[in-house]
Amino acid sequence: MFVDEVTIFVQAGNGGNGAVAFRREKYVPNGGPAGGDGGRGGDIIFQVDPGLNTLMDFRHQRHFRAPNGEPGGNNRKHGADGEDVVVRVPPGTLVTTEDGTVLADLVHPGESAVIAKGGRGGLGNVHFSSSTHRVPKVAERGQPGESRWVKLELNLLADVGLVGFPNAGKSTLISTVSQARPKIADYPFTTLVPNLGVVTGYGDPFVMADVPGLIEGAHTGAGLGHTFLRHLKRTRILLHLVDMSPDTGRDPVNDYRIIQHELKAFSPELAERPMVVVGTKMDIPGSQAVLDAFQKALPAVTVFPISSVTGEGVASLMWEVRRLLIENPPIPPVRQEVTVKPVVRGFRVVADDEGFRLVGDVEERAAMTLWGNPHAEAYFCEYLRRRGVPEALRRQEVPDKTAIKVGEGTVYWVDGDLVPTPPDDYPE
Repeated sequence: MFVDEVTIFVQAGNGGNGAVAFRREKYVPNGGPAGGDGGRGGDIIFQVDPGLNTLMDFRHQRHFRAPNGEPGGNNRKHGADGEDVVVRVPPGTLVTTEDGTVLADLVHPGESAVIAKGGRGGLGNVHFSSSTHRVPKVAERGQPGESRWVKLELNLLADVGLVGFPNAGKSTLISTVSQARPKIADYPFTTLVPNLGVVTGYGDPFVMADVPGLIEGAHTGAGLGHTFLRHLKRTRILLHLVDMSPDTGRDPVNDYRIIQHELKAFSPELAERPMVVVGTKMDIPGSQAVLDAFQKALPAVTVFPISSVTGEGVASLMWEVRRLLIENPPIPPVRQEVTVKPVVRGFRVVADDEGFRLVGDVEERAAMTLWGNPHAEAYFCEYLRRRGVPEALRRQEVPDKTAIKVGEGTVYWVDGDLVPTPPDDYPE
């Protein structure tokens, strides 16, 4: 089954907690802090596997989680890092966030990208000692790993794309010039999935893509072709096949204009790609008259007449495609512009229905605080004092004996100071 679009959830590993430990060795009195750092959480890495050509496997597994880092140990032992999780994807996979931000465009075999980064390990108490704080009982909690829903979109890697109405002869042409063997029948929408074929014998080999036929309104969701139009995004050349058979009862001029409109409506950039108009089924009696009428109505359009059944004109068409491929280099992968975001420092006090909350860069520090450890909570309160939080609470006239939430933790505003635990007379 061909699957070319899925949404999955990725969760990188959390960093391991730092350790609170002290040296306990014989003949070493008053041993100092010796708590080791936590290990790094595992990353979620997407890597191109040239042996894959569909996203079908992601229909069965939609959640990927990397292991957490191990906590630090005694004697400054560093916790083990979480193992990275490598997710294999087919060439041409575009990875975006829910809002459309491009995270990676994976094209070449072996190419990889970190989609969710693991959190760093928390610092052990060895990092918190100083000349005035010789017995620190404080350590950091590991940093949470990144998590997000991502959309995977497979865009086939082809040099030449075939477009046209259903039964215009696209599948017959690709089966004539390559080893591809798509289903061919005389009814509309025979082609239900894209087909790729490697064309040889006309200079360097190139890849041709046959997508399901388009109909009017395809760019808005009509028919089958709209689902696969994106597979033409990487193509360098488009072959627009127009059925010249007089037996269909269709107007080739109108068909040509409809397809041109659908391409432009879907992607103006795609519509500007080099295009060769191909008149198909020229072996059928009466097709030459239809072709003459087409060229009279559209004198500016050059048409390559062919018959995929007899081979008439196919070689000339392929050599013209080869010439255009030489003139038009491959489409480069979409690359996310790496912008260095300025470090935003600061916090503010927010009042809502649930009370008061501190938001800003202090939340990152709160996320790495070992809540439940009174020494770590007291250290965090000292950090808030250094940041000027008490002054901000006074300016905002926050009432005495008020709980202040910071991330998932809570501190208390009592008698003009921040404390980690509520007083005995704290109101219920």
